[in-house]
Amino acid sequence: MSWIWTVAGVVLIAIGLNEVFHTVLHPTGRGRLTHVVANTTWRLSSGLGRRGRSVAGPLAMVAVVTLWAALQLVGWTLVYLPHVPSEFAYPPEIRPETHPQIVEAFYYSAVSMATLGLGDVYPINPWLRLFAPFQALMGFALLTAAVSWFIELYPGLGRRRALALRIALMERADMARYLSEMEPVLASALLDPLTADLAQSRVDLWQNAESYYFTEDDPDTSLAAKLPYGLHLARVARRSPDDTVRSSGHMLEAGIDDFARVLRNRFIRTGEGTDEILREYARQHRQPPASPGEAPESSAG
Repeated sequence: MSWIWTVAGVVLIAIGLNEVFHTVLHPTGRGRLTHVVANTTWRLSSGLGRRGRSVAGPLAMVAVVTLWAALQLVGWTLVYLPHVPSEFAYPPEIRPETHPQIVEAFYYSAVSMATLGLGDVYPINPWLRLFAPFQALMGFALLTAAVSWFIELYPGLGRRRALALRIALMERADMARYLSEMEPVLASALLDPLTADLAQSRVDLWQNAESYYFTEDDPDTSLAAKLPYGLHLARVARRSPDDTVRSSGHMLEAGIDDFARVLRNRFIRTGEGTDEILREYARQHRQPPASPGEAPESSAG
């Protein structure tokens, strides 16, 4: 029956590697268990109010990396379990028979994965001697993947916050009121960069889904708080008599609609139109809803 433990361990190892691959390397950037853990962390933080939501993103990342490490650690423990202690060598001062087999297997798994190289326990079975070093390689690869994930995630968050701040500055200047009075070239020059930056934020969100769980304490840097005003700007521009400004308005509104569809399909699951989705987006991120009249028209989601 020892083969059952081996098969179970290999399955866990494969599941863990699959999660890392789909989260870090795959274009969709979404492992199933990774998403469940991140989403669960997000939901549990709701009970702590705004302060809980502000740390939900970093906690979700820690929880996800812990999941990846746990799957490898437990998987290799089960692989070693049938071979402990008879197929391992111990120094004279260590008596493995005094400890449960699972503890000994877990210890060797942890030491190997951490690449500590203590050398107090080592396999003597030829097959184990051949495959055990791969766990150390996986441990190093896991650390590299986690660091790469962090490095990739945070620039996207910076771009998202910068986009929100630009919209906030336009809102402070009441840009929607003066948009129709501007020169068409100037109006388009204000709107088109928003569309380009929104497209980049959409790609960042699609490739790094866990970035959704990062919230901002400052509403001016929260895209969830400022997107409704961006939609209002787009609709004002869409009513312009100038073709160039109307085109810029249509593109910006289409970009917001597309961003809302990503939110609807992957995170929010409620609401049909863009306005409803953006209101729920703001609510989940503990941001005040858009002021009445900021989005007077309905938009297909």
